[in-house]
Amino acid sequence: MPHHRYRPFQDRVNVPVTDRAWPSARVERAPLWVPVDLRDGNQALAEPMDTPRKRRFFDLLVTTGFKEIEVGYPSASRTEFDFVRHLVTTDAVPDDVTPVVFTPARPDLIDRTFEAIAGLPRAVVHLYIATSPVWRDVVLGRDRGEVWRAVREAAERMARRAPAGVRFQFSPETFNLTEPDFVLELCDGLTELWDASPDRPVTHNLPATVEIATPNVYADQIEYLHRNLARRNSVILSVHPHNDRGTGVACAELAVLAGAQRVEGCLFGNGERTGNVDLVTLAMNLYAQGVDPMVDFSDIDAVREIVEDCNRLPVHPRHPYAGDLVHTAFSGTHQDAISKGLAEHARRAAESGVPEAQAPWEVPYLPIDPADIGRSYEAVIRVNSQSGKGGTAYLLRAHHGLDLPPRMRAGFSAVVQEATDDSGREITPKELYDLFRSTYVVEDGEIALDTWSVQRDTGGEHRFVCTLRTADRTGDHEGTGTGPLSAFVDALGGAGFAVDVVDYAEHPTEDGTAAYAECRVNGVTAWGAGQGPAGPAASVRAVVSAVNRAVR
Repeated sequence: MPHHRYRPFQDRVNVPVTDRAWPSARVERAPLWVPVDLRDGNQALAEPMDTPRKRRFFDLLVTTGFKEIEVGYPSASRTEFDFVRHLVTTDAVPDDVTPVVFTPARPDLIDRTFEAIAGLPRAVVHLYIATSPVWRDVVLGRDRGEVWRAVREAAERMARRAPAGVRFQFSPETFNLTEPDFVLELCDGLTELWDASPDRPVTHNLPATVEIATPNVYADQIEYLHRNLARRNSVILSVHPHNDRGTGVACAELAVLAGAQRVEGCLFGNGERTGNVDLVTLAMNLYAQGVDPMVDFSDIDAVREIVEDCNRLPVHPRHPYAGDLVHTAFSGTHQDAISKGLAEHARRAAESGVPEAQAPWEVPYLPIDPADIGRSYEAVIRVNSQSGKGGTAYLLRAHHGLDLPPRMRAGFSAVVQEATDDSGREITPKELYDLFRSTYVVEDGEIALDTWSVQRDTGGEHRFVCTLRTADRTGDHEGTGTGPLSAFVDALGGAGFAVDVVDYAEHPTEDGTAAYAECRVNGVTAWGAGQGPAGPAASVRAVVSAVNRAVR
């Protein structure tokens, strides 16, 4: 590959930061999240949103808790203009939400933008122009002085047209490719021109329009502006990372460490080319660190459903937090760790006397509790040919109330692996249960109990009386023992079956008891299972199944 065609970013722009502070900073509060899903041709959708879809998306953003929303690029198309007017005429913007509109530095388009927001009690008008050398030379045909004059004239026009309640925002597009001193000159000039103050701040938005360097370089650029901007307490420092290198989230996170107070992006990372930074991932990353994200994704599947419908684009199944498979384990070792972790979490919650949903979370492979974002535990562990004994045991317990003894799990896991190897697909919880029953519940094989009863005499000894059907004949048999199970084993001995119960376990279920018996029969060992009402029925059936499997 002709790598010699490309130059390192540091060879083009020198960022004068050496004593950087961002590496040791910590984020303790969420920045202002600003979704831009609704503007700029609907962020490169193949099928642009119409007003009803835009309105559905806008209402989602409001319900989720976003307080500043870029609602359109009114001069870009009639659709964009009409949607902004729709918000105005239907009084759709709540009192605690500030809409933002986007405009290039052209007089006619600025006028069109102010026509669109007429009647809004508050708004931010967002001015942008490309500023980097390659854009100045190739796209605009202007030098630095000419770019500044165009920006100043546009900003003066905005100031003349702006009614009370309108604030201003400036984006030096391609900021990350622009000389830092020129960005500072433009931003400081507009801060003064718009007479920014703490109660009417200006927003300076610094886009990584096309990602071209590692995230630490972007953090240095942001820290340089953060330290050197004039009237810093009258400026909201904002960032707008894209994802061309696949590091948009990292750029945004490091930029906040470097002093950014506001982040523009899209839900699930939609946007031109490889997309804008993903606000869902950013917010949930803070949540996973114990920081209030200031937005509500407690029903993340409902959010995803609306976004997919409006954008006509699917969210990837491996998308952090929101993908269908993001909390799912197929690997046997992962399943075992998760299963043990969930059990330990439940134990600690009970021990401390708090609900599981409120207890501190620390479960292997799950950075957050799936229940916190509306996910059930049903999808956490799923079984295929890569799964192990922990996963199969977890699904039987979670879906069917069967808690297999540890010694039994390995054998059943091998049965499951053979079945999934043959089918080449995932096995559902119902199929898993059916496979378990067909494997371990064998009540009509080499032996079957037509009738049986158990009695306890005054001395405490049990007497087991049964009609036992075998491959050869049907006959009545009787046995005695210290308990029902030992009495039944004694009766089997009389019928010619030398049975030794090696391991046994039982537990209550919703409708009775489940029992598991490992038996050695004439030198052959096998597990069996049985279910029944309270009493010895389940244990008797488990032994019958084990004997049938051993003889078979």
